[in-house]
Amino acid sequence: MKDKFLALIASIIPADHSLSGEAQAHLDDLTKPQGSLGRLEEVALRFVLATASLSPVIKRKMICCFAGDHGVAREGVSAFPSEVTPQMVYNMLSGGAAINVFARHAGVELVVADMGVNHEFADHPGLVKRKIASGTSNIAEGPAMSEDQAIQAMMAGAELAFTAHSEGHHLLGTGEMGIANTTPATALYSVLLGIPVDEITGRGTGIDEERLRHKKEVIRRAVAVNAVRCTTPLGTLAALGGYEIAGIAGFILGAAACRVPVVVDGFISSAGAVAAMKLCPSVADYLFFSHLSNEQGHRSVMESLGARPILDLDLRLGEGTGAALAMQMIEAAVKMYNEMATFSSASVSQKEGE
Repeated sequence: MKDKFLALIASIIPADHSLSGEAQAHLDDLTKPQGSLGRLEEVALRFVLATASLSPVIKRKMICCFAGDHGVAREGVSAFPSEVTPQMVYNMLSGGAAINVFARHAGVELVVADMGVNHEFADHPGLVKRKIASGTSNIAEGPAMSEDQAIQAMMAGAELAFTAHSEGHHLLGTGEMGIANTTPATALYSVLLGIPVDEITGRGTGIDEERLRHKKEVIRRAVAVNAVRCTTPLGTLAALGGYEIAGIAGFILGAAACRVPVVVDGFISSAGAVAAMKLCPSVADYLFFSHLSNEQGHRSVMESLGARPILDLDLRLGEGTGAALAMQMIEAAVKMYNEMATFSSASVSQKEGE
């Protein structure tokens, strides 16, 4: 399994920046003042470079929502019990969650992946079963999982991306569901990006001030007890992560290997993206960060990465909701690139002097 994982990373190449001059010239030739469509032009250019095509296509879009439980929930870091994880998975499978509404609105297909939920689900057409274990171990006491389990979760995520690519999806997105998962995500950020715990620890599902102080202490304890294991990106992900976070990291790696852009959701999904980027920096060329989460610390994470999220709507739900909304902006940008007339082809005069 590890050999396949290393081969996956080795197969990922940077975006094709040799196309940037021609793609930018086309954007500048569209019937508008240069740069007047702002960040939509930037989004279109990134999509062209990622897909290595001057005629970009978006016909099918898919979000994979990765689900998993966390042993650290026993530390009382969430306002909700772990039983909510499988309950929300059932809600998604029945079409009643926020992500279902937004995905339907955006014309996005939704798949839910059980990576490590402490529950056995019956077969369902919207569910893929990739369970590594029934929840992680408690990171406040030791590693969440072994490195082999982390690789297994990432390869399962990568295989989902390969399948989506083979089925003709041109744009992929991430989502997640897992009670207490802001705790491992924050621990990962603190180690992988070197951001202080106090700066990035938020209220998650809405905990009070006393529980927030406790959550920070749990995260500090998790980082300390696992310090010897956190010397590599893989070791850090295994020690402090979650099965759904590892699945997201693998999904991103697999998509990048296929040159398929990925829309990253919010605070938790960004932790999977950071892990993927630390394992293979070239994947950054294939990522669109969908929105700036209202969860404390996400701004610090985005600034650390030099990333500019597409939307800022004070969202903090997860599930892939921000990704579904941002996909509409990306699709609009690609349609602008493909369908607008150019000064060269239309009877429209350019600015004087050009």
